[in-house]
Amino acid sequence: MILPYALLFMIACIALALILNLWRLFTASTLADRILTLDTMTVNGIALVVLYGVWAGTGLYLEVAVLLALTGFVGTVAYCKYLLRGSIIE
Repeated sequence: MILPYALLFMIACIALALILNLWRLFTASTLADRILTLDTMTVNGIALVVLYGVWAGTGLYLEVAVLLALTGFVGTVAYCKYLLRGSIIE
């Protein structure tokens, strides 16, 4: 009975976090801050997908969340490797 209200509140909080992350992405002073902001946005996107899966009552969105997590991890590692070495592929 309270679950729809809790889900709506959680979605609103994560949407606010995404907006604040977007603001931080444009105002970050260094490239490392931007990389961390993009990683945080990926985590917030994963949370939104999982919450929608709970709201829809299906487990399919958990698989989507895992794929998004893997893609976000690989992207973060690639950005950091580029930042440290200047190239991604050696």
